[in-house]
Amino acid sequence: MTPKHAMVPGTFDPVTCGHLDIVARALRLFDTVTVAVADGGRTTLFPHAQRLDLARAAVAQLDDADRCRVTGFRGLLVDAVRAEGCQVVVRGVRGPADLDHEWPMAAMNQRLDPDFEAAFLAARPELSMLSGTIVRDVARCGGELAGLVPAPVAAALRERFRDQG
Repeated sequence: MTPKHAMVPGTFDPVTCGHLDIVARALRLFDTVTVAVADGGRTTLFPHAQRLDLARAAVAQLDDADRCRVTGFRGLLVDAVRAEGCQVVVRGVRGPADLDHEWPMAAMNQRLDPDFEAAFLAARPELSMLSGTIVRDVARCGGELAGLVPAPVAAALRERFRDQG
């Protein structure tokens, strides 16, 4: 049987416990997983190099981390998928609004590359409120980050917002 390689792409600004849950669940479904950190396209709190470092630190804490790698990409997702040799893209969805956003992107990617496949994993209820925006707001206001982001990410957020508040 051919090993199955999945990609979990995103901006990861910052990587949250919800993102890590999707990666961990993808590792149970696929032989290898590549976490692909997007560069460009939007303004981010953390620069691309730091988001890559934080994603690597977060993924290293997972069981089976040896079957997961973190890389960056710029440009079209279908090109990154092809370059990494992945068979499927895994996306987490927190609810209908996420699916409404993800569905047309998957359709466009399939138009660009007929071999493109997308798999959607429903967020666990206890993590379904997490988003980068919400986490950044909690951090900006000095709120508790435990259970929202991995420890290295919490430290980076506290440092980033240290002089605000």
